[in-house]
Amino acid sequence: MESQALVVYCTCPDQVVAERIAEAVVDERLAACVNLIPGLTSIYRWEGQMQHDVELLLIIKTRSAVYPQLEARLRELHPYQVPEIIALPIQAGSAAYLNWIAGNTGISQ
Repeated sequence: MESQALVVYCTCPDQVVAERIAEAVVDERLAACVNLIPGLTSIYRWEGQMQHDVELLLIIKTRSAVYPQLEARLRELHPYQVPEIIALPIQAGSAAYLNWIAGNTGISQ
């Protein structure tokens, strides 16, 4: 079965953490590309209290074949006790781009 292309969202507390995580997962071929989107305000409940935090969003392009390793690595690298790690399937996209994701994740083909 062919591996499904995925987009994974992961929020980070600051630029330094975001770049460190992005560089690690791309270098380790767990992601083909990571976009860093600054300027988010996250509003959420944590330990019974309303929180308002400025964060960065990582948009990670990967494949389902390496997702378990990616998730484990994100948990390892991330400073949050419960980091946001959400994977969404890419339903359609440029064949060339999807092939590029496949060629840049996992073991070299």
